[in-house]
Amino acid sequence: MNKRLLGVISLLCFFLLAACQQQATPEDRLAEYIGEWNDGNFAEMYNTYLNQGTKDAYSTEEFVERQVKLQEDLGIKNVEVSYKKPAEETEWDPEKPADFPILVKMETLAGPVEFEKTLTLLHETKEEEENWFVEWDPSFIFPQLEAGDNIRVSRTEAARGEITDRNNNGIAVNGSGFDIGIVPKLFTDESKKEELAKLLGITTEFIDSQLGQSWVQPDYFVPIAKAAKSEEKLLKKVDEIQGVTYQGTDMREYPYGEALAHLSGYIGGITAEQLEERKAEGYTANDFIGRQGLELLLEDRLRGKDGMKIFIEKAAEGAEPITVAETPAADGETVKLTIDAELQKTAYAAMEGEPGASAAVDPETGETLALVSSPGFDPNEFMLGISGDRYKELEEDPRNPLFNRFAARYAPGSTIKPITAAIGMEAGTLNPSEGLEIEGKTWQKDESWGDYRVSRLHPEAPNPIDLNKALVYSDNIYFARQALEMGKETFAEGLKNFGFGEDMKYPYGMKAPQISNEGTIGSEGQLADTSFGQGQMLTNILHLASMYEPFITNGTMYKPTLFLDEEDKQVWKEGLVSAENAETLRKGMRNVVVDGYAQSANLKSVPLAGKTGTAELKASKDEEGAENGFFVAYNSKNPDFILAMMVEGVEDNGGSDYVAGFAAKVFEE
Repeated sequence: MNKRLLGVISLLCFFLLAACQQQATPEDRLAEYIGEWNDGNFAEMYNTYLNQGTKDAYSTEEFVERQVKLQEDLGIKNVEVSYKKPAEETEWDPEKPADFPILVKMETLAGPVEFEKTLTLLHETKEEEENWFVEWDPSFIFPQLEAGDNIRVSRTEAARGEITDRNNNGIAVNGSGFDIGIVPKLFTDESKKEELAKLLGITTEFIDSQLGQSWVQPDYFVPIAKAAKSEEKLLKKVDEIQGVTYQGTDMREYPYGEALAHLSGYIGGITAEQLEERKAEGYTANDFIGRQGLELLLEDRLRGKDGMKIFIEKAAEGAEPITVAETPAADGETVKLTIDAELQKTAYAAMEGEPGASAAVDPETGETLALVSSPGFDPNEFMLGISGDRYKELEEDPRNPLFNRFAARYAPGSTIKPITAAIGMEAGTLNPSEGLEIEGKTWQKDESWGDYRVSRLHPEAPNPIDLNKALVYSDNIYFARQALEMGKETFAEGLKNFGFGEDMKYPYGMKAPQISNEGTIGSEGQLADTSFGQGQMLTNILHLASMYEPFITNGTMYKPTLFLDEEDKQVWKEGLVSAENAETLRKGMRNVVVDGYAQSANLKSVPLAGKTGTAELKASKDEEGAENGFFVAYNSKNPDFILAMMVEGVEDNGGSDYVAGFAAKVFEE
């Protein structure tokens, strides 16, 4: 083949290829256009596929920028555009438009949108290129949308779910409070601005910015701060400043205030970090969100889903708006707790602001009736946005009201002795009627213990010391010797049977109780210490209350629950103590109150039974440290709840009997 013929063939191939490229069908072009549409490539759609008439009618701003912004503002995602394929034998006439039925689907923040349209392609020549081009108008965004119309979004706020106690008493409720504000024409004394700013914990610059808003008029009420109904002193002070007043407004309320603060927690304005994490869930910069306690823990249940509506605001005068998509508001869930808020309030008040914790449980169900951390704080104050000075004041308070003590762990001291006795009796190593001869204030097994000795507080206790006397006199030596008789493995296994070393799987997130840092008992000295609740043993106040359940139920310990919709009477541990041994311990704990050193709890009106305890917190082995006092008690005639209470620093207040007196007030009420 000569070169001339080869050149002719190449030229023919070039023209044939060009002809093929020019002969793209309208369906080919439609498929490409829809692909770009589904991917949100609006610039490519505009530049490559729109016909000249459309481009003359709509600028890139009206086509590209508007649709990009709508996707963001309306939360448009998962766009799916499809078309009905024409018959294979269809012939396309360049002189006639090519029509295709299309289906458009998408998800928006107001719900799904779906519509059908007919898309038309026209054959045109543009810049010496012949091809099929799309004819477009705004109805391909939403069917009823026309040139000049606006797309709007409205939001209907959902009510946050409430938290109530078992008796429907509100713990965190949608109540009311006050907007504090200024009427500009009446606020004429500039010198009062500094005073007002200090009262409200804001700056004078913030006051100026609020008064400087474009909508403000001389006789308008301009909100500058919020106040809870409980802040009566603050409201009275601001009302004394001329031109400053307050108006009622909807507000989250915590009716039990400090008494339930650490349990309820509070809501607050969403932080930038939280907004970044949860923006996809519909949160906005103006939203409130759970910041602590159950308000935080239950955020997903309490938070409602705001209603959203996307609608078209027609340009034509008098035309009714057209709804594109709408999702009604769904209020948050109301969560009922097993807590008895009045009992909790009583327990909190009984502690008189002393640093400590309390827990009350129903021994027959495992339901939590009270969870107190004392002292508390006012969650209403935090919800409104606490000032830096006020937060510093709370932070520097030596009683540490911001620390949640009911979730923390403490050495339980002698309150563990009934558990030690139960383990020994069930193991067959402790005979409750058999007495031990114990002399002196201290004791050690033999010289192998070196300097370590077990001390007891009441060496005057008459021999022989049986279990009843050991409980009444809270004799450390008796329980140390009984633990040695059991042995490390038996005692450690018995403690594990009572829940030590195990995650309680409690919804609030309690610190897990431990036998020791390693979870085992390594020496005889540690065994002795652990038998009376010292050493490295730690537990939380709720677990401590729960461990006394088997003495009332004859062996069963229930999983502690917090929500009323949870199944109650979930057996956590069983067979912990026989009915006979439980009866022995009940009698012994009644005698602790009647004959022992919990006389502040020896009430005529309520026959209490229980066990006191102190746990010494030593700075070093040669120094005496502070003492935490404990009392665990129940009504021996009607044990409808077990109360465990701990107060820090009782060494100068009479020890654990000081705590028994506080606990007795709860039962009296």
